[in-house]
Amino acid sequence: MSASLPTRRVLATLLAAGTLIGAATLPAAADDHRRDHRGPHSSLVIGDVQYDSPSRHDRSNRALNREWVEIRNTGRHSLNLRGYTLTDQQGNRYRFPDFRLEGRSAVKVHTGQGRDTRHDLYQDRNRQIWNDRDTATLRDHRGNVIDTESWGRRGHQHRG
Repeated sequence: MSASLPTRRVLATLLAAGTLIGAATLPAAADDHRRDHRGPHSSLVIGDVQYDSPSRHDRSNRALNREWVEIRNTGRHSLNLRGYTLTDQQGNRYRFPDFRLEGRSAVKVHTGQGRDTRHDLYQDRNRQIWNDRDTATLRDHRGNVIDTESWGRRGHQHRG
């Protein structure tokens, strides 16, 4: 049994309208995705940065650990950061150990020495590295830039 001609026309019109609406929304979604400051499929971002500790000339471990960069996982799933790197403009580099960052959580990467936990990692350095005009760059294990954060020029700026 076949549908009547008016019923077939109504169905064809509805299908065509649905296709046009679907096609019209695709370019907008793709355009929004390209404007994201992070890598195309990354939920990792550089969050807060505490740089240039007020006690800059104090090289105590306590003063060094008051300097940190926060890495946030904005996604729902945990990510292993093993092999990822965090660098400054002068080329100082921290390579993440085998570390799993849970979804919707953050870790602070401190400059000094300490015991790594799920919320705090330590670079084990003996001098401060984050200046009052600097850029933090997060790269994945292949060297692709995931996120950057600059400060001291015209305020904080994200680039990617």
